[in-house]
Amino acid sequence: MKFRSILLGVALAIACAALPALAHHAFNAEFDRQKPITLTGKVTRVEWANPHARIYFDVKNEAGEMVNWDFEMGSPNGLMRNGWRRDSLKTGDEITVTGWLAKHAPRVGNAGTVTMVATGKRLFAASSEGDANAR
Repeated sequence: MKFRSILLGVALAIACAALPALAHHAFNAEFDRQKPITLTGKVTRVEWANPHARIYFDVKNEAGEMVNWDFEMGSPNGLMRNGWRRDSLKTGDEITVTGWLAKHAPRVGNAGTVTMVATGKRLFAASSEGDANAR
């Protein structure tokens, strides 16, 4: 009886540990690799949080109006492995982002690279687009 309880507890723990992985989306579920985009604008906010860091930046549209874009990046851990630090982007920095548009949300994308306009420094955004499991 004790062995069964322990075995059941271990099985339950393993199942619970796997739930976050099941909830994570694949790149193709949210983004369209057939719709690449490149935008230049000024950073308005950076969210350095799991499961994905996000950058928000203002870009002039065709009418000359400023519109705010929201780009998903990799996890903070993935970004750090790619050379990022928490202070790599600051409000007001001018950046060029290359990535892919979201399938069902306006002004939302997944970043592949972020380039600092002032210095030309380019950082890879740890995008899930390159993840073989996301295809």
